[in-house]
Amino acid sequence: MIPIVYTIVFSFNDSIKSNIAWRGFTLDKWANVCVVENGAVCEAFGNSILIGVISTLVATTLGTMIAIALVRYRFRGSGAISLLLFLPMATPEVVLGAGLAAQFLAVGVPKDMLTIILAHVMFCISFVVVTVKARVASLDPALEEAGRDLYGSPVQVFWRVTFPLLMPGILAAALLSFALSFDDFIITNFNSGSVTTFPKYIYISATRGIPAEANVIASAVFLLALVAVVVAQLGHAAREKRLAR
Repeated sequence: MIPIVYTIVFSFNDSIKSNIAWRGFTLDKWANVCVVENGAVCEAFGNSILIGVISTLVATTLGTMIAIALVRYRFRGSGAISLLLFLPMATPEVVLGAGLAAQFLAVGVPKDMLTIILAHVMFCISFVVVTVKARVASLDPALEEAGRDLYGSPVQVFWRVTFPLLMPGILAAALLSFALSFDDFIITNFNSGSVTTFPKYIYISATRGIPAEANVIASAVFLLALVAVVVAQLGHAAREKRLAR
């Protein structure tokens, strides 16, 4: 926890150019985190959010469909697909990043926001498939059979029975995918071109001490995540208490 505490404390540092030595307490960094001279950090943060959201939506949609197909259907090549989906998880990121960069260069695709999103979808989809597959495998087929016995069409059964039961696994996969995309540096650095994401901005700034404005955004993200976890846990506890009655 020491690095996290350090990040939060130095977000209040009255720094000028570097943020290595403590110069005094101030709230100016929090109040003016996106002023003109420090706008680069907010632009990088916005790029990371945009890339993370788009990559998550695409990877979660495709990964969920692939997971359902692999669990519910038997077809030629399903074992090879499962192996290929596992490979990005087992391959070092520097190898994936360099390989993708070489492919984009070979086909003449300029490196920009699109290449970052394609790269993120590539490695996020594997984590989505693994997460959703576990949820699909745990579903009781009798629930879907009951829906069909009540004259529900396949589409109705999917949206009213299967999809709600899969939703916890899909949400977990989406959150994991977004976290991996937002946090990625190695693959992004190989395929970003002139686009700067938040991790890339932190890396570039680290040589002279990460700016306090970057600490502000990092601290805000951490605190929001902490609040979300606490709210989710309280909601889960409240539901269990109601069910116990």
